[in-house]
Amino acid sequence: MIIDADTHISESVGMWELMDQSMQPRRPVIAGIPDDTVYGDINVLWLIDGNIFPKPAGKGGFRLITPSQAKGQLKRKDVLTGCREITDVDARLADMDRLGVDVQVIYPTLFLVYLTSDPELETALCQAYNRWMANVYQKSQGRLRWVVVPPLTSIPATLEEMRKGKDQGAVGVTLRGLEGDRSIADPYFYPVYEEAEKLDLPICIHTGSGSPTLLNLFDLAISSTFANQVILPLFAFRDIVANHLPAKYPGLRFGFIEAKASWVPYLIHLLRRESRAVTAAGSRGIQRPKWQHEKNTDLFRDYRIYVACEADEDISYLMNYLGEDNILIGSDYGHTDPANEPRMVDIMRQREDVPAKVIEKIMGDNPKKFYGL
Repeated sequence: MIIDADTHISESVGMWELMDQSMQPRRPVIAGIPDDTVYGDINVLWLIDGNIFPKPAGKGGFRLITPSQAKGQLKRKDVLTGCREITDVDARLADMDRLGVDVQVIYPTLFLVYLTSDPELETALCQAYNRWMANVYQKSQGRLRWVVVPPLTSIPATLEEMRKGKDQGAVGVTLRGLEGDRSIADPYFYPVYEEAEKLDLPICIHTGSGSPTLLNLFDLAISSTFANQVILPLFAFRDIVANHLPAKYPGLRFGFIEAKASWVPYLIHLLRRESRAVTAAGSRGIQRPKWQHEKNTDLFRDYRIYVACEADEDISYLMNYLGEDNILIGSDYGHTDPANEPRMVDIMRQREDVPAKVIEKIMGDNPKKFYGL
């Protein structure tokens, strides 16, 4: 079984019809602009709570592949609109067959960006998304799995969405590395981790602009998405490990998705240096784990941490840190950024520097264990 550990949906107009009737006046709506502005062929935008999504130029800018009605998206030939929006489940499944993939795990696109600080609106948006994905799962013969998008401004609503999602094909809960102005190691999120452990849903930390403060510091033309999006899971990894969250929740798995894997040696080095300078772990009554003072892969095994690599990374070197059981891979199907690799299966099987059995494990057994499939 080949499991694509990271694919995407482009949220559609039809998704917002699933919002509760009382929230329909606040639903996302399409706004068109001329295509000769600084935004170019991203000339159709979502209007949500008085703000536009995407904002494809300038300070605080970000790009998205949604809405599909934008000129730049209409020109695409790689993935049909019905497949990107999953308005045509059969077409998406046929595309998977063509690419040699048995199961896709689907992440959002619009929700990679912080949308609103209004708990009522965020809950309504997340509920609509999760309802849509539950319907997709039901139509896909179990081949299209998904991760719950949590309305984190309301922890009670988040827990309810997690419980419903578990019963409707969800295989994880997605976070963005920073959520609002909080580290995801903040005790505010502990009830989410407790519930995820009970439900056997892993925490899936995906690249995304979860912090509006950080987003607004950088100009897209200068920094691209590196500083406000790509780097956030690295913040999360450092805080999760340094604060021993996996020790607090011994049944919980953590995954780092679409952030690549080549950062792992650097952060392991940094955390080991921190552990030599700070002895706080002993004062908390937590025995210092071997990874803090020995070069081995105990951290990822013992802390149940999985990292998604890319097909062109030095996987044989990274295995010295990750081992061979905690590496996943995703194609980023549906998106158009540099992480996208539609021929993931073929490219991985052509590699000669990693044993074939390990390649198959990365594309099969490991994501199966991580997502609990």
